[in-house]
Amino acid sequence: MKSKILMAALLSSVVLAAGAAQAEEHRERPDFATLDQNSDGSLSLEELQAQGQARFASVDANADGALSAEELIAAAGNRASDRAARMIERHDDNGDGLLQIDEMPRRGGGDRAEQMFERVDADSDGAISQEEFEAAKERHGGRRDHGKRDRG
Repeated sequence: MKSKILMAALLSSVVLAAGAAQAEEHRERPDFATLDQNSDGSLSLEELQAQGQARFASVDANADGALSAEELIAAAGNRASDRAARMIERHDDNGDGLLQIDEMPRRGGGDRAEQMFERVDADSDGAISQEEFEAAKERHGGRRDHGKRDRG
């Protein structure tokens, strides 16, 4: 029982540290040496908690011990700016500092719209009828929340 509680606490600390790490500008995930604050070759729960607290504090701009929506939005904005810059750097084939449609990365190596179209076009006639559209909508439960769960 104690080991389950310890494992849950350890995982919670790691998740807190990882979540706060993502909210930080220009921060990479810490390596083992960074987490091992006392350099004893092992990580204690206290070291992981300290790392998570430090990351939390870095997002807590007014140092009030709480994260406001504004602080979270600022941290997310910083992350988005960094991600956008890296995306342009990685995919800007013509070097103009912009991404044209043909430079945009495609998930799964194919055209997503084409894959969706083929799934919905049940009779493969090259067109989606209203019936096929409604059937696809029904298969997905008519949801527009893209997989979000009810948290109530």
